[in-house]
Amino acid sequence: MKSFRQYINEASTIKNLHMEHIEDEVFNNGVDGARESITFLQSIREMLSGNAQSKLDITVKFDGAPAVFVGTDPADGKFFVGTKGVFNKNAKLVKSMDDIEKLGYKGGLANKLKIAFEELQSLGIDGVLQGDMMFTSEDLSSVAVDGKQYTIFQPNTIVYAVPTGSALDDKIKTAQIGIVFHTTYTGDSLENMGASFGADVSGLKKTPRVWYSDVNYEDYSGSVSMTKSETAGITKALSNAGKSFRKVVTGHLDAFLEHQNSLPSSVIGASIKTYNNSKIRAGEKVTNPTSHAVSYPKYVENYYETKIIPKAKSVAGKDKKTKEGKEFVKKVKGWMPVIKASLELHNHLVDAKMMIINKLDKGVKKFPSTFVRTDSGYKVVNDEGYVAIDTIKGDAVKLVDRLEFSYNNFNGIKNWDK
Repeated sequence: MKSFRQYINEASTIKNLHMEHIEDEVFNNGVDGARESITFLQSIREMLSGNAQSKLDITVKFDGAPAVFVGTDPADGKFFVGTKGVFNKNAKLVKSMDDIEKLGYKGGLANKLKIAFEELQSLGIDGVLQGDMMFTSEDLSSVAVDGKQYTIFQPNTIVYAVPTGSALDDKIKTAQIGIVFHTTYTGDSLENMGASFGADVSGLKKTPRVWYSDVNYEDYSGSVSMTKSETAGITKALSNAGKSFRKVVTGHLDAFLEHQNSLPSSVIGASIKTYNNSKIRAGEKVTNPTSHAVSYPKYVENYYETKIIPKAKSVAGKDKKTKEGKEFVKKVKGWMPVIKASLELHNHLVDAKMMIINKLDKGVKKFPSTFVRTDSGYKVVNDEGYVAIDTIKGDAVKLVDRLEFSYNNFNGIKNWDK
Protein backbone atom coordinates (compact mmCIF):
# COMPACT_ATOMS: atom_id res chain seq x y z
CA MET A 1 0.00 0.00 0.00
CA LYS A 2 1.29 3.42 -0.89
CA SER A 3 2.53 5.43 2.10
CA PHE A 4 0.51 8.44 3.14
CA ARG A 5 3.76 10.27 3.96
CA GLN A 6 4.33 11.97 0.63
CA TYR A 7 5.65 15.39 -0.08
CA ILE A 8 3.08 17.14 -2.17
CA ASN A 9 3.54 18.89 -5.46
CA GLU A 10 4.76 22.45 -4.97
CA ALA A 11 3.85 23.59 -8.48
CA SER A 12 0.49 25.03 -7.49
CA THR A 13 0.15 28.78 -7.76
CA ILE A 14 -3.23 29.04 -6.06
CA LYS A 15 -3.08 31.81 -3.45
CA ASN A 16 -6.39 31.24 -1.72
CA LEU A 17 -6.51 27.55 -0.91
CA HIS A 18 -10.15 27.50 0.06
CA MET A 19 -11.44 23.95 0.23
CA GLU A 20 -14.95 22.73 -0.33
CA HIS A 21 -16.71 19.61 0.90
CA ILE A 22 -16.21 16.90 -1.70
CA GLU A 23 -19.95 16.25 -2.17
CA ASP A 24 -20.67 19.96 -2.71
CA GLU A 25 -18.55 20.15 -5.84
CA VAL A 26 -21.61 19.24 -7.90
CA PHE A 27 -23.14 22.57 -6.76
CA ASN A 28 -19.85 24.47 -6.98
CA ASN A 29 -18.58 23.40 -10.39
CA GLY A 30 -21.43 21.50 -11.99
CA VAL A 31 -20.72 18.41 -14.05
CA ASP A 32 -16.96 18.95 -13.93
CA GLY A 33 -17.08 19.21 -10.14
CA ALA A 34 -19.17 16.05 -9.86
CA ARG A 35 -16.78 14.16 -12.11
CA GLU A 36 -13.79 15.31 -10.06
CA SER A 37 -15.49 14.26 -6.81
CA ILE A 38 -16.16 10.77 -8.14
CA THR A 39 -12.55 10.52 -9.36
CA PHE A 40 -11.23 11.66 -5.98
CA LEU A 41 -13.29 9.08 -4.13
CA GLN A 42 -12.28 6.32 -6.57
CA SER A 43 -8.62 7.19 -6.04
CA ILE A 44 -8.97 7.16 -2.25
CA ARG A 45 -10.70 3.78 -2.45
CA GLU A 46 -7.82 2.43 -4.53
CA MET A 47 -5.26 3.91 -2.16
CA LEU A 48 -6.88 2.33 0.89
CA SER A 49 -7.33 -1.02 -0.83
CA GLY A 50 -3.66 -1.03 -1.84
CA ASN A 51 -4.31 -1.55 -5.54
CA ALA A 52 -2.95 1.61 -7.11
CA GLN A 53 0.01 3.87 -7.45
CA SER A 54 -2.06 6.73 -6.19
CA LYS A 55 -1.57 10.38 -7.06
CA LEU A 56 -3.31 11.32 -3.82
CA ASP A 57 -2.19 12.35 -0.38
CA ILE A 58 -4.38 12.36 2.73
CA THR A 59 -3.87 14.83 5.54
CA VAL A 60 -5.76 15.48 8.75
CA LYS A 61 -7.89 18.58 9.17
CA PHE A 62 -7.41 20.13 12.61
CA ASP A 63 -9.86 22.47 14.30
CA GLY A 64 -7.27 25.09 15.27
CA ALA A 65 -7.63 28.86 15.54
CA PRO A 66 -6.50 31.40 14.70
CA ALA A 67 -4.87 30.73 11.33
CA VAL A 68 -1.27 31.94 11.47
CA PHE A 69 1.12 32.81 8.63
CA VAL A 70 4.77 32.81 9.59
CA GLY A 71 8.12 33.05 7.86
CA THR A 72 10.45 35.46 6.09
CA ASP A 73 9.37 38.42 3.98
CA PRO A 74 11.46 38.21 0.78
CA ALA A 75 11.28 42.01 0.43
CA ASP A 76 13.50 42.69 3.45
CA GLY A 77 14.50 39.31 4.85
CA LYS A 78 12.68 39.98 8.11
CA PHE A 79 10.76 37.42 10.13
CA PHE A 80 7.03 38.04 10.43
CA VAL A 81 3.81 36.57 11.71
CA GLY A 82 0.31 37.48 10.63
CA THR A 83 -3.25 36.28 10.35
CA LYS A 84 -5.39 37.11 7.33
CA GLY A 85 -4.35 39.46 4.60
CA VAL A 86 -0.59 38.84 4.73
CA PHE A 87 -0.50 38.57 0.94
CA ASN A 88 -2.44 41.78 0.31
CA LYS A 89 -0.73 44.83 -1.17
CA ASN A 90 -0.98 46.60 2.20
CA ALA A 91 -0.24 43.52 4.25
CA LYS A 92 -0.62 43.40 8.04
CA LEU A 93 2.75 41.92 8.96
CA VAL A 94 3.97 41.73 12.53
CA LYS A 95 7.74 42.25 12.38
CA SER A 96 8.14 43.66 15.88
CA MET A 97 6.18 43.62 19.13
CA ASP A 98 5.20 47.24 18.53
CA ASP A 99 3.53 46.26 15.24
CA ILE A 100 0.85 44.28 17.07
CA GLU A 101 -0.63 47.39 18.63
CA LYS A 102 0.07 49.58 15.58
CA LEU A 103 -1.85 47.17 13.35
CA GLY A 104 -4.87 47.27 15.66
CA TYR A 105 -4.73 43.80 17.17
CA LYS A 106 -6.39 43.62 20.58
CA GLY A 107 -7.34 41.22 23.35
CA GLY A 108 -6.72 37.51 23.08
CA LEU A 109 -5.62 37.63 19.45
CA ALA A 110 -3.00 40.25 20.25
CA ASN A 111 -1.67 38.10 23.10
CA LYS A 112 -1.45 35.03 20.86
CA LEU A 113 0.37 36.99 18.16
CA LYS A 114 2.88 38.23 20.73
CA ILE A 115 3.63 34.65 21.75
CA ALA A 116 3.76 33.53 18.11
CA PHE A 117 6.17 36.32 17.17
CA GLU A 118 8.42 35.68 20.14
CA GLU A 119 8.54 31.89 19.89
CA LEU A 120 8.14 30.88 16.22
CA GLN A 121 11.15 32.78 14.93
CA SER A 122 13.36 30.24 16.73
CA LEU A 123 12.20 27.53 14.28
CA GLY A 124 14.24 28.87 11.36
CA ILE A 125 11.41 28.74 8.85
CA ASP A 126 12.60 29.01 5.24
CA GLY A 127 9.88 30.67 3.15
CA VAL A 128 6.37 31.01 4.53
CA LEU A 129 4.18 28.46 6.28
CA GLN A 130 0.53 28.61 7.27
CA GLY A 131 -0.71 26.78 10.31
CA ASP A 132 -3.52 26.53 12.81
CA MET A 133 -2.69 27.57 16.35
CA MET A 134 -3.73 24.79 18.70
CA PHE A 135 -2.85 26.33 22.06
CA THR A 136 -0.75 28.75 24.02
CA SER A 137 0.30 27.85 27.54
CA GLU A 138 -2.59 29.70 29.19
CA ASP A 139 -5.10 27.62 27.20
CA LEU A 140 -4.10 24.37 28.90
CA SER A 141 -6.20 22.95 31.69
CA SER A 142 -6.68 19.62 33.43
CA VAL A 143 -9.92 17.64 33.56
CA ALA A 144 -11.12 14.16 34.35
CA VAL A 145 -13.31 12.43 31.75
CA ASP A 146 -14.73 8.99 32.56
CA GLY A 147 -12.21 8.59 35.35
CA LYS A 148 -9.16 9.45 33.23
CA GLN A 149 -7.12 12.61 33.73
CA TYR A 150 -6.30 14.72 30.69
CA THR A 151 -4.56 17.93 29.74
CA ILE A 152 -6.97 19.66 27.37
CA PHE A 153 -7.11 22.66 25.06
CA GLN A 154 -9.94 23.92 22.87
CA PRO A 155 -8.93 26.28 20.06
CA ASN A 156 -12.40 26.29 18.49
CA THR A 157 -15.08 23.58 18.60
CA ILE A 158 -13.13 20.40 19.33
CA VAL A 159 -11.52 19.78 22.71
CA TYR A 160 -8.16 18.06 22.23
CA ALA A 161 -7.12 15.84 25.13
CA VAL A 162 -3.78 14.29 26.04
CA PRO A 163 -3.43 11.73 28.87
CA THR A 164 -1.80 13.30 31.91
CA GLY A 165 1.74 12.07 32.45
CA SER A 166 2.26 10.86 28.86
CA ALA A 167 5.31 11.90 26.80
CA LEU A 168 3.12 14.12 24.64
CA ASP A 169 1.62 15.69 27.75
CA ASP A 170 5.10 16.60 29.01
CA LYS A 171 5.97 18.24 25.68
CA ILE A 172 2.75 20.23 25.52
CA LYS A 173 3.03 21.43 29.11
CA THR A 174 6.59 22.62 28.45
CA ALA A 175 5.65 24.52 25.29
CA GLN A 176 4.53 28.13 25.18
CA ILE A 177 2.68 27.57 21.91
CA GLY A 178 1.40 24.66 19.81
CA ILE A 179 0.79 24.83 16.06
CA VAL A 180 0.09 22.45 13.16
CA PHE A 181 1.45 23.56 9.78
CA HIS A 182 -0.59 22.66 6.71
CA THR A 183 0.31 24.95 3.79
CA THR A 184 3.58 26.08 2.18
CA TYR A 185 4.10 29.34 0.27
CA THR A 186 7.05 30.03 -2.03
CA GLY A 187 8.03 32.95 -4.26
CA ASP A 188 10.18 36.05 -4.59
CA SER A 189 7.56 38.34 -3.00
CA LEU A 190 4.60 37.89 -0.69
CA GLU A 191 2.18 39.21 -3.32
CA ASN A 192 3.38 36.70 -5.91
CA MET A 193 3.77 33.65 -3.72
CA GLY A 194 2.29 30.36 -4.82
CA ALA A 195 0.71 27.99 -2.34
CA SER A 196 0.77 24.23 -2.01
CA PHE A 197 -1.05 21.98 0.42
CA GLY A 198 1.16 20.39 3.05
CA ALA A 199 4.23 21.43 4.99
CA ASP A 200 7.55 19.68 5.47
CA VAL A 201 8.54 20.43 9.06
CA SER A 202 11.43 17.97 9.22
CA GLY A 203 14.00 20.73 8.76
CA LEU A 204 12.64 23.06 11.43
CA LYS A 205 14.72 23.61 14.54
CA LYS A 206 13.68 21.90 17.75
CA THR A 207 12.82 23.90 20.83
CA PRO A 208 10.87 22.79 23.90
CA ARG A 209 9.07 26.14 23.90
CA VAL A 210 7.23 25.32 20.63
CA TRP A 211 5.21 22.18 19.97
CA TYR A 212 4.71 21.85 16.23
CA SER A 213 3.63 19.23 13.75
CA ASP A 214 2.64 18.71 10.14
CA VAL A 215 -0.82 17.40 9.22
CA ASN A 216 0.27 14.08 7.71
CA TYR A 217 -2.12 11.24 8.29
CA GLU A 218 -0.57 8.83 10.80
CA ASP A 219 -0.83 5.28 9.44
CA TYR A 220 1.32 3.34 11.85
CA SER A 221 -1.11 0.56 12.66
CA GLY A 222 -2.18 -0.47 9.17
CA SER A 223 -5.76 -0.59 10.43
CA VAL A 224 -6.95 1.63 7.60
CA SER A 225 -6.39 -0.92 4.82
CA MET A 226 -9.75 -1.67 3.20
CA THR A 227 -11.12 -5.20 3.31
CA LYS A 228 -12.72 -6.66 0.17
CA SER A 229 -16.22 -6.11 1.56
CA GLU A 230 -15.43 -2.51 2.53
CA THR A 231 -14.01 -1.83 -0.92
CA ALA A 232 -17.11 -3.37 -2.46
CA GLY A 233 -19.32 -1.10 -0.35
CA ILE A 234 -17.58 2.03 -1.61
CA THR A 235 -17.65 0.69 -5.16
CA LYS A 236 -21.41 0.21 -4.90
CA ALA A 237 -21.92 3.77 -3.61
CA LEU A 238 -19.79 5.15 -6.43
CA SER A 239 -21.65 3.02 -8.97
CA ASN A 240 -24.90 4.52 -7.70
CA ALA A 241 -23.32 7.96 -7.94
CA GLY A 242 -22.41 7.22 -11.55
CA LYS A 243 -26.00 6.22 -12.34
CA SER A 244 -27.31 9.46 -10.81
CA PHE A 245 -24.61 11.43 -12.62
CA ARG A 246 -25.91 10.16 -15.97
CA LYS A 247 -29.34 11.60 -15.13
CA VAL A 248 -27.91 15.11 -14.80
CA VAL A 249 -28.49 17.24 -17.89
CA THR A 250 -25.44 19.47 -18.18
CA GLY A 251 -27.22 22.49 -19.65
CA HIS A 252 -29.96 22.40 -17.05
CA LEU A 253 -27.48 22.14 -14.17
CA ASP A 254 -25.43 24.97 -15.64
CA ALA A 255 -28.52 27.19 -15.84
CA PHE A 256 -29.54 26.35 -12.27
CA LEU A 257 -26.06 27.05 -10.92
CA GLU A 258 -25.77 30.27 -12.90
CA HIS A 259 -28.93 31.47 -11.17
CA GLN A 260 -27.65 30.31 -7.77
CA ASN A 261 -24.34 32.08 -8.27
CA SER A 262 -26.10 35.31 -9.22
CA LEU A 263 -28.04 35.52 -5.95
CA PRO A 264 -27.31 38.72 -4.03
CA SER A 265 -25.84 38.36 -0.55
CA SER A 266 -29.22 39.18 1.01
CA VAL A 267 -30.75 36.10 -0.60
CA ILE A 268 -27.86 33.66 -0.28
CA GLY A 269 -29.70 32.02 2.59
CA ALA A 270 -32.17 30.67 0.04
CA SER A 271 -29.48 28.86 -1.97
CA ILE A 272 -29.42 25.09 -2.36
CA LYS A 273 -26.21 24.79 -0.33
CA THR A 274 -27.71 26.77 2.57
CA TYR A 275 -30.82 24.64 2.30
CA ASN A 276 -28.66 21.52 2.63
CA ASN A 277 -26.83 23.10 5.58
CA SER A 278 -30.16 23.68 7.31
CA LYS A 279 -30.52 19.91 7.60
CA ILE A 280 -27.03 19.61 9.08
CA ARG A 281 -27.80 22.34 11.62
CA ALA A 282 -30.85 20.33 12.64
CA GLY A 283 -28.81 17.11 12.81
CA GLU A 284 -30.96 15.52 10.13
CA LYS A 285 -29.56 13.05 7.59
CA VAL A 286 -31.14 13.30 4.14
CA THR A 287 -32.37 9.76 3.47
CA ASN A 288 -34.74 10.61 0.63
CA PRO A 289 -33.09 13.04 -1.82
CA THR A 290 -36.22 13.23 -3.98
CA SER A 291 -38.36 14.37 -1.05
CA HIS A 292 -35.56 16.74 -0.04
CA ALA A 293 -35.53 18.25 -3.53
CA VAL A 294 -39.31 18.65 -3.67
CA SER A 295 -39.20 20.58 -0.38
CA TYR A 296 -36.69 23.11 -1.69
CA PRO A 297 -39.26 25.46 -3.32
CA LYS A 298 -41.15 25.63 -0.02
CA TYR A 299 -37.88 26.48 1.75
CA VAL A 300 -37.29 29.35 -0.71
CA GLU A 301 -40.85 30.58 -0.27
CA ASN A 302 -40.55 30.49 3.52
CA TYR A 303 -37.21 32.26 3.38
CA TYR A 304 -38.71 35.16 1.46
CA GLU A 305 -41.74 35.32 3.73
CA THR A 306 -39.68 35.40 6.94
CA LYS A 307 -36.32 36.94 5.97
CA ILE A 308 -36.73 39.07 2.85
CA ILE A 309 -40.21 40.53 2.51
CA PRO A 310 -40.51 41.79 6.14
CA LYS A 311 -37.34 43.88 5.67
CA ALA A 312 -38.90 45.93 2.87
CA LYS A 313 -39.99 49.29 4.29
CA SER A 314 -42.72 50.22 1.81
CA VAL A 315 -45.73 48.48 0.33
CA ALA A 316 -44.14 48.76 -3.09
CA GLY A 317 -40.94 47.26 -1.73
CA LYS A 318 -42.80 44.35 -0.19
CA ASP A 319 -44.68 43.77 -3.44
CA LYS A 320 -41.40 43.77 -5.35
CA LYS A 321 -39.82 41.23 -3.02
CA THR A 322 -42.97 39.08 -3.09
CA LYS A 323 -42.83 39.00 -6.88
CA GLU A 324 -39.11 38.25 -6.79
CA GLY A 325 -39.70 35.32 -4.42
CA LYS A 326 -42.44 33.88 -6.63
CA GLU A 327 -40.14 34.09 -9.66
CA PHE A 328 -37.41 32.32 -7.71
CA VAL A 329 -39.80 29.53 -6.69
CA LYS A 330 -41.09 29.20 -10.27
CA LYS A 331 -37.56 28.81 -11.62
CA VAL A 332 -36.67 26.23 -8.97
CA LYS A 333 -39.74 24.18 -9.84
CA GLY A 334 -38.76 24.34 -13.51
CA TRP A 335 -35.34 22.95 -12.66
CA MET A 336 -36.74 20.24 -10.38
CA PRO A 337 -35.59 17.24 -12.50
CA VAL A 338 -31.94 18.33 -12.43
CA ILE A 339 -32.17 19.31 -8.75
CA LYS A 340 -33.50 15.84 -7.92
CA ALA A 341 -30.74 14.13 -9.91
CA SER A 342 -28.05 16.36 -8.40
CA LEU A 343 -29.23 15.78 -4.83
CA GLU A 344 -29.43 12.05 -5.51
CA LEU A 345 -25.82 12.19 -6.73
CA HIS A 346 -24.90 14.32 -3.71
CA ASN A 347 -26.29 11.66 -1.37
CA HIS A 348 -24.34 8.82 -3.00
CA LEU A 349 -21.14 10.87 -2.76
CA VAL A 350 -21.84 11.38 0.94
CA ASP A 351 -22.33 7.61 1.37
CA ALA A 352 -18.97 6.84 -0.26
CA LYS A 353 -17.27 9.64 1.65
CA MET A 354 -18.58 8.41 5.00
CA MET A 355 -17.31 4.88 4.39
CA ILE A 356 -13.86 6.35 3.77
CA ILE A 357 -14.02 8.64 6.81
CA ASN A 358 -15.11 5.79 9.07
CA LYS A 359 -12.09 3.79 7.92
CA LEU A 360 -9.65 6.68 8.30
CA ASP A 361 -10.99 7.34 11.80
CA LYS A 362 -9.60 3.94 12.85
CA GLY A 363 -6.03 5.09 12.27
CA VAL A 364 -3.59 6.53 14.80
CA LYS A 365 -4.48 10.07 15.84
CA LYS A 366 -2.11 12.97 16.46
CA PHE A 367 -3.96 13.74 19.70
CA PRO A 368 -5.18 10.62 21.51
CA SER A 369 -8.65 11.88 22.43
CA THR A 370 -11.04 14.47 21.04
CA PHE A 371 -14.25 15.70 22.64
CA VAL A 372 -16.89 18.38 22.33
CA ARG A 373 -18.38 20.18 25.30
CA THR A 374 -22.04 19.63 26.03
CA ASP A 375 -24.31 20.87 28.78
CA SER A 376 -23.84 17.53 30.50
CA GLY A 377 -20.06 17.21 30.10
CA TYR A 378 -17.74 15.89 27.40
CA LYS A 379 -18.79 13.85 24.39
CA VAL A 380 -16.30 11.77 22.39
CA VAL A 381 -15.96 12.80 18.73
CA ASN A 382 -13.51 12.19 15.90
CA ASP A 383 -11.07 14.64 14.35
CA GLU A 384 -12.55 17.45 12.26
CA GLY A 385 -11.94 15.46 9.09
CA TYR A 386 -9.44 14.89 6.32
CA VAL A 387 -8.13 16.58 3.20
CA ALA A 388 -7.65 14.66 -0.03
CA ILE A 389 -4.96 16.24 -2.20
CA ASP A 390 -4.28 15.59 -5.87
CA THR A 391 -0.48 15.68 -5.80
CA ILE A 392 -0.30 16.29 -9.56
CA LYS A 393 -2.80 19.11 -9.99
CA GLY A 394 -2.56 20.53 -6.46
CA ASP A 395 -6.35 20.39 -6.01
CA ALA A 396 -7.83 19.42 -2.67
CA VAL A 397 -11.22 18.72 -1.11
CA LYS A 398 -12.49 18.23 2.43
CA LEU A 399 -13.82 14.96 3.76
CA VAL A 400 -15.81 15.85 6.86
CA ASP A 401 -18.51 14.00 8.75
CA ARG A 402 -20.85 16.97 8.64
CA LEU A 403 -23.49 15.39 10.85
CA GLU A 404 -20.82 15.19 13.54
CA PHE A 405 -18.29 17.99 13.13
CA SER A 406 -20.35 20.52 11.16
CA TYR A 407 -23.34 19.95 13.42
CA ASN A 408 -21.14 20.54 16.48
CA ASN A 409 -19.59 23.54 14.79
CA PHE A 410 -23.05 25.02 14.26
CA ASN A 411 -24.47 24.04 17.65
CA GLY A 412 -21.68 23.10 20.07
CA ILE A 413 -20.16 25.05 22.95
CA LYS A 414 -17.20 26.90 21.43
CA ASN A 415 -14.05 27.95 23.23
CA TRP A 416 -15.40 31.46 23.70
CA ASP A 417 -18.74 30.12 25.03
CA LYS A 418 -17.23 28.24 27.96
